[in-house]
Amino acid sequence: MTQKMIAGVDIGGTKTRIMACLGERTIADEVLVTETWRIRDMETDATTLAGIVANLCGGMAPAALAVGAHGCDTDEQCLRFQALLAARTGGAVQVVNDAELMVPAAGHVDGIGVVSGTGSIAVARTAEGKMLAAGGWGWILGDEGSAPALVREAAKAIRRALDHGEDGSDPLIGALMRELGTDDHTKLGILLNETRGAAVWGRHANAVFDAAIAGSALAVRVIREGGAGLAALVELLIERGANPALVVAGGGVISEQPMLMTAFVDAMAKVSPPSQVLLLRDPPVLGGVALARRLLAGQGVSSQIGAV
Repeated sequence: MTQKMIAGVDIGGTKTRIMACLGERTIADEVLVTETWRIRDMETDATTLAGIVANLCGGMAPAALAVGAHGCDTDEQCLRFQALLAARTGGAVQVVNDAELMVPAAGHVDGIGVVSGTGSIAVARTAEGKMLAAGGWGWILGDEGSAPALVREAAKAIRRALDHGEDGSDPLIGALMRELGTDDHTKLGILLNETRGAAVWGRHANAVFDAAIAGSALAVRVIREGGAGLAALVELLIERGANPALVVAGGGVISEQPMLMTAFVDAMAKVSPPSQVLLLRDPPVLGGVALARRLLAGQGVSSQIGAV
């Protein structure tokens, strides 16, 4: 039996990972900076991504392609990008939100996926296949528990502490000041205001966790509230009909910072005690590969958002 090429793609806010397989053998595994190819014009992005995937597949379009895309937050957006990619590849295509890669990457079929990275979002499907999403509003409005939001909340916690007359000895204050290259705490707001973009803000998130390890009460509270914010997104999905049995969390922040995962698990124990909460330890792109395999076998897509 002739083996067919498949590919999975994880488009994150910062990085894009593409994995192509021939049968069970991985023939390509590439990581790109998302902003080097994605311009947020769906038609152009579809053309560019189809070309990148074909190049990694030795000049051939894969027979099945599954994409988890940061920013595809509704069924309509997913289906549009899906149709554009299908027109450019000629194969079977499925597009979902990048959070939807968490569950298949963990080896499961149904569950709630949570991403905590450059942004944050929780996504699930109803029994009828309708997409449910909570969060994903960007770091200015929300993205609770994401890297830039943790920095934002840390700066606000520092502001409140200093406004209340605290002496500035909490380790979070010094950690964030060092991260921003200043010894004047009154300039924190100015320096952060001059720093544009979620990815840039997010680079300072390690300072929050370092401060917590150093004994910062402010940082511990920020992290705890970040975990609770992620759990609140899951709670919203459960209230809207998502199956609460399984929750899989992943993304660059929560997978690398055990304190945030602990805060999330603790908050989930209050939000939905019966839920099994897992941390995805494998690359989310493996969820794209798993979806592509199902797509090739004719499973799953029509029951979710429709095959193209």
